[in-house]
Amino acid sequence: MNFQPPFDPTACYPPPAFSGGEFPGGGPDPAELTLTRGLLEEALAAKPALAALSTEEKKAVLWSMADALEADAEAILAANAQDLEGAKDTIAPVMQDRLRLTQGRIADMAAGVRAVAELPDPVGRTLSTHVLPNGLQVCKTSVPLWVIAIIYESRPNVTSDAASLTFQAGSVCVLRGGKESIHSNTAIVAALHKALAQHHLPAALVSLVSDTTRASANELMQAVGYIDLLIPRGGASLIQTCVNQAKVPCIQTGTGICHIFVDGDADLNKALTIVENAKTSRPSVCNAAEVCLVHRDIAADFLPQLWQRLVVLRHQSGQPPVELRLDPKAMEILGKGIPAGYDDFDTEFLDYVLAVRVVESVEEAIEHINQHSTGHSEAILTQTQAHADLFTRLVDSAAVYVNASTRFTDGGQFGLGCEMGISTQKLHARGPMGLEELTSYKYIITGSGQIR
Repeated sequence: MNFQPPFDPTACYPPPAFSGGEFPGGGPDPAELTLTRGLLEEALAAKPALAALSTEEKKAVLWSMADALEADAEAILAANAQDLEGAKDTIAPVMQDRLRLTQGRIADMAAGVRAVAELPDPVGRTLSTHVLPNGLQVCKTSVPLWVIAIIYESRPNVTSDAASLTFQAGSVCVLRGGKESIHSNTAIVAALHKALAQHHLPAALVSLVSDTTRASANELMQAVGYIDLLIPRGGASLIQTCVNQAKVPCIQTGTGICHIFVDGDADLNKALTIVENAKTSRPSVCNAAEVCLVHRDIAADFLPQLWQRLVVLRHQSGQPPVELRLDPKAMEILGKGIPAGYDDFDTEFLDYVLAVRVVESVEEAIEHINQHSTGHSEAILTQTQAHADLFTRLVDSAAVYVNASTRFTDGGQFGLGCEMGISTQKLHARGPMGLEELTSYKYIITGSGQIR
């Protein structure tokens, strides 16, 4: 696998000019910046090296990447400690958990890379084929997207997830993490580069943008001709900026105002356990529940038990209690708590906060969800099949659950190895983005001299 490009890639792919414009909030004209531009040119030049690899060769590289992550665990943890030290006074504790790495989390990262390696190669698959009356054979074949850029925040595990998924999908990746995780990301990419070097492959197959200012993000958003797909992962502000400003194709991901509806005949014990899991198991992630809707027929029984479970018992056990923000009907039933504010049913808290509303029916719950949801994940807890069927048919989100926690919306949990993000749009990809969603297709037509 010692690949030497047989040509000057800049001759075949002449670097296009970046589009103009500034990142919101200001910044230099992208035409004046060269660091990220040079990195993108190197990424473009690395495409043939990846295209030349067989399925087994890609698998071997991925296994080496996983080994390298574990071998460099000490260096990665030391870099992560630098990031955590810098973040302790700047981001909330619950967000620091997103940033924190441990031996266990690094082992999980390596396991995710190995899981991707064991998945079927998504490139070169025959998606469909048919023969026309004139004898032409038309074959629809999966192909790489080629250069994928990811702008993300906080979570260093995204670095290895993104690198492994794009590599297996036959694409070069350009990673641009946040400033709060730059040391961690640099150490992780250094480990991945060791694996690439072991197989005599260019480091540019996995590139990390060292500039964490808005200017570099703007460059990626404007890099027409260099980047085939841009994927933002992070908070609503980042995602909306990319969606609104990008001139390259962009996937809308991540923002999760996830709902759980507790129906009038729900099993109370199961409902309490599911709501607690969806809210508290990791509140800083996009598949955590932010809103609980409760049917009026069960509210008087359910809400006091919910308060006991999420507030009283968690406080007594030394765990962070959940702050319940209650609509007027829920306040009336409990007689205590914090009244829900104007924006509380339209907020991704990413914290130990849960908005609660009492509704009259499953139809009202569906109406509320479709009005306030970001299209990520919603759940109904019910024993009525007709209500479950109505909910799954009418709720317009990427993942819809019946009697289960929203926390399962995850590429690994769905059997995809790991994920690039959760797409909340409908075109090209929806839900957890695994290997299939990171490929495109082309038509290969074979004839025997036909003319039109």
